[in-house]
Amino acid sequence: MTISFCAEDRKFPSTLKRTLCKAVIQTIVAQETKKPLDYINFIACSDEYLLTINKEHLQHDYYTDIITFDYSETCIESDIYISIDRVRDNAKEQNVSALHELQRIIIHGVLHLCGQEDGTPAQRARMTSKENLYLPLFQ
Repeated sequence: MTISFCAEDRKFPSTLKRTLCKAVIQTIVAQETKKPLDYINFIACSDEYLLTINKEHLQHDYYTDIITFDYSETCIESDIYISIDRVRDNAKEQNVSALHELQRIIIHGVLHLCGQEDGTPAQRARMTSKENLYLPLFQ
């Protein structure tokens, strides 16, 4: 099982406690799915880098904070791209710290890998509820 934090054209902030983050991810996976965790690569990038991925792979022409590529079959395998620029902007809009917003977005991506959807208002409400459930684990 591997959880890695990689940098493309942005870096994850040094305030992200990676060991704690990995423990939180393992807890979420254990509670939300029966699939074992093989690997998750978190890749920090810019708005422009993620926009290019969004256009090329999803045919979406807009900024987003996260794109989760789920390669899972019998176990969880994924690359998760996170726009550090978008995380910072979202944090300002939500009046929370950038670290808090980054933790929330990491949880969001992992929940997607565990089968949680957010395409409808009801699904978004469930996703937000689960994010709020797991955020205190970062304390």
